Amino acid sequence: MHTYTFSQLTEETLNTIVTLHERPDVSDKWSEMQITLTAEEIGRLNYLKSLLHERQLILMNEATLWARAIYPLLALAEQGHIQAWAGVPLRANYPSFALEGEADGALALCIAGKMRRPYLVVHETKRGFNAPNPQYLLYGEMLAAARLNWQGDSNAEQEIFGCYTVADSWTFVYGVVGDIETEKPRLTVELSKTYNGVLEAECIVQILKSIVAKHAFSLFLAE
Repeated sequence: MHTYTFSQLTEETLNTIVTLHERPDVSDKWSEMQITLTAEEIGRLNYLKSLLHERQLILMNEATLWARAIYPLLALAEQGHIQAWAGVPLRANYPSFALEGEADGALALCIAGKMRRPYLVVHETKRGFNAPNPQYLLYGEMLAAARLNWQGDSNAEQEIFGCYTVADSWTFVYGVVGDIETEKPRLTVELSKTYNGVLEAECIVQILKSIVAKHAFSLFLAE
């Protein structure tokens, strides 16, 4: 069995190990994911935006940008035992290949201080002329997360969310992984438009909260 690190993944590589279906247009799914923010959340968000307006975000290094502009929005979506995480190691074994590496962030269930069931994984785009396409690295991280979640519930199809950030811009991905136990699993994805992390911060947090709320409700039904 060959093991692929996320950084090795390209469109060509993914097409050899999974059946990839990418919806060509922007899904309207994201505009429907609107959850009203509380007054406290709006206050925290406005304070964060006021700080970001004063910063030259494009000049910040990746770690600083993550800490100031990306992770704080993830943290605003936390609910109950579903928390924001950074530096998330992922390893998953499919029947004919394995995936491993580290996602930059996630929204995931926390049990006894340990991460379980990542519902959304985040990839922060690395800079540089030779930097890999973040889209396909994110697909690999989503595949790994879906496989790990499948080990917990054995659902034939696994729904998984992801997003990749470029500076302070966010692009969301909705994925469904099927045929998980076959030699060539199936990954179907739908992308959002690109959201500006300052001007459209409310929309970003609403989408994140919608993802969390959906899975929090599933946890409630399972109890």
